[in-house]
Amino acid sequence: MQTQSSRVTTGVLGLDTVIGGGLPQGRLYLLEGPPGSGKTTLSLQFLLQGLKQGERCLYITLSETAEELREVASAHGWSLDGLHLFELGSAEDALGNGRLQSVLHSWEVELDETVNLIQAEVDRIRPSRVVFDSLSELRLLAQDSLRYRRQILALKQYFAPQSATVILVDDLTSGADDRDGQLHSLCHGVISLERLTLDFGPARRRLQVQKLRGVNFIAGYHDIAIRTGGLEVFPRLIASDHHADFAEATLASGITEVDNLLGGGPLRGTSTLLTGPAGSGKTNLALQYVWAACTRGEKCCIFEFDERVGTLLARAKALGIDLEPHIASGRLEIMQIDPAEISPGEFSWNVQKAVEERGCSVLVIDSLNGYVAAMPQEKQLMLQLHEMLSYLNQKGVATFLVNPQHGLVGTMSTGNLNVSYIADAVVLFRFFEAQGRIRKAVSVIKNRGGAHEDTIRELKINRQGIALSGPLKEFKGILTGTPEFVGDSASLLSHPYAG
Repeated sequence: MQTQSSRVTTGVLGLDTVIGGGLPQGRLYLLEGPPGSGKTTLSLQFLLQGLKQGERCLYITLSETAEELREVASAHGWSLDGLHLFELGSAEDALGNGRLQSVLHSWEVELDETVNLIQAEVDRIRPSRVVFDSLSELRLLAQDSLRYRRQILALKQYFAPQSATVILVDDLTSGADDRDGQLHSLCHGVISLERLTLDFGPARRRLQVQKLRGVNFIAGYHDIAIRTGGLEVFPRLIASDHHADFAEATLASGITEVDNLLGGGPLRGTSTLLTGPAGSGKTNLALQYVWAACTRGEKCCIFEFDERVGTLLARAKALGIDLEPHIASGRLEIMQIDPAEISPGEFSWNVQKAVEERGCSVLVIDSLNGYVAAMPQEKQLMLQLHEMLSYLNQKGVATFLVNPQHGLVGTMSTGNLNVSYIADAVVLFRFFEAQGRIRKAVSVIKNRGGAHEDTIRELKINRQGIALSGPLKEFKGILTGTPEFVGDSASLLSHPYAG
């Protein structure tokens, strides 16, 4: 097993996290992926990280010109000053036209002399980091798969005594039948990049470490994004790796009647699903818990998928919940999420940063519809959501999931997600009609954290904030949306929320 001191950082924080701190030094690695998947960007970050550390770095490009590489770097705000570049044009000039007079096949001369020139450049520079881009040109020069494999093996043996960390880039353009399937066995590690085109929105990219000898890396796919500044890797979240001790206490909302619904309030380290039709008060109740926590000095975070942040703040202020001072103080962060632009891995990474870096203790996802819309073609969405909630629970975070339902009654699921199953507590909101008015009802139908009220109460939301009535004993069938009044008319007319 390689020690941390013999690791080479890649320049990509997320990738270093995936592979446990960096690549083992002095080894040969394969970086493969189709065009547009981020290979050149990752390769440049790897070399530029070496330059920052005072190392000598060499980029051998047989597919792109030096000018094209500088354009890529400039787009990210990088400078390639100090980076040694060797391009195919240099080999062509050195070879000249004499090779055409040889009795050997021209490709035999090209391959041998191109490799000799590359080795001469390496001997001159003595780099500690090398990127060879790309193997497709070397494969074409070799013509024969056996000759190609032998050449790769020769390169591996050549670099081995020099303690250089080498990345071989393969764009996979030759097709599966033309590629040497044994190439993976020659390399110390294999990193694969993929580019997926969705029905709507930008392309999604992901990374997988297929092998890395002697390293306990995080297996599976990890979402990546290419933005100005470079490639970002979002390591797959594993909840069991993030357990933390915390006090199992209830979270108070500041409204006694609301807290009593959940036996004193939701427990820290649990998730609460607020489910019901649009406009029934779900987000308002979540904001009440956030405001109360911020007032106590806790750090909170809201991931807003559906509503504009300005609208959310104005709506909260109209209820007497002024969140702006808490935003200014840093106790509250509201992140506007664009469902069309974010991947599930990036979202989980943002959630993890809110907890690890900001110390968030109360977190709101508004809403699950927006979360599902952000990942319409993800096959394992349920597992990803379950893993994220397990992580939050193990860190002692109180999580609120807002789940809008269709119609006045709705169901207990969002698409194919059985959200009532994954949540620890479920608060059900309903509309009902009485005395010619649309009213709101709230009840708790599940609470793994302990006892809860089994009553149905009317929810009142106005400029004074949130209030609850006593149990609605005069009605039956409220959860259907069309209740039947079974009390007397005097009782209804004297109801404190009847008018």
